[in-house]
Amino acid sequence: MIRIEDVSYEYASGKRAIDGVTLEFRPGTISAVLGESGSGKTTMLMCLGRFLRPQRGAITLDGKDVFELPEAEFRRKVGIVFQKLYLFPHLTVLENMVLAPVHALSRPSGDARHEAMEMLDRLGIADIAASYPAQVSGGQAQRAAIARGLLLRPEYMLLDEPTSALDANTTDAFAEWLADLKDVTNFVIVTHDILFARKLASDGVYLSGGKVLDSGRVDDMIRHVRAGQLVEAGGRRD
Repeated sequence: MIRIEDVSYEYASGKRAIDGVTLEFRPGTISAVLGESGSGKTTMLMCLGRFLRPQRGAITLDGKDVFELPEAEFRRKVGIVFQKLYLFPHLTVLENMVLAPVHALSRPSGDARHEAMEMLDRLGIADIAASYPAQVSGGQAQRAAIARGLLLRPEYMLLDEPTSALDANTTDAFAEWLADLKDVTNFVIVTHDILFARKLASDGVYLSGGKVLDSGRVDDMIRHVRAGQLVEAGGRRD
């Protein structure tokens, strides 16, 4: 379980992006982190991923302080995919996927390639294995980036606005695909799209001004907070 306890993070500018947040992400769930732009949700994800260290509070994974864990151990347990997918443009999709398992985890190249092809096939994108990132669609690149992270077999996968480059029809299919992967890992998903969150997540938290405004079951939370408050400008409404 990931537990965040009384966590605050303030940027050098003096802006407090997270203010006394306490919450839990339990195993066996898909959790959604909702909020408008500037609410602190991506900063919280950055803290969860150890890219930012809070000035106050604690973040623990199975009772251990994440900032005390060895880097390699933490990266094996927690994966993260940002909006900028960071696929290497000079490598094919398959080459992108096997890079970390081979070089970071010392898996045999043949085994890593076999696992990568199995994952791509499960995601319905085995046909793009030999393609370069610039040759595939935004939705395909998104799935490839997540598949790459899943090959490391993390306990938790953090996703930052995974539907930002997808249209409505693709988003629906993407939600179904992620739901099918809940046996592989535990997802924590930052999103402004309440329809996407409702279809996919069981638990959720809504941030506003760096504070937790509401949390619990997604359906209950959405009823508690007006739908218009949960959608960024230009986003889809309930």
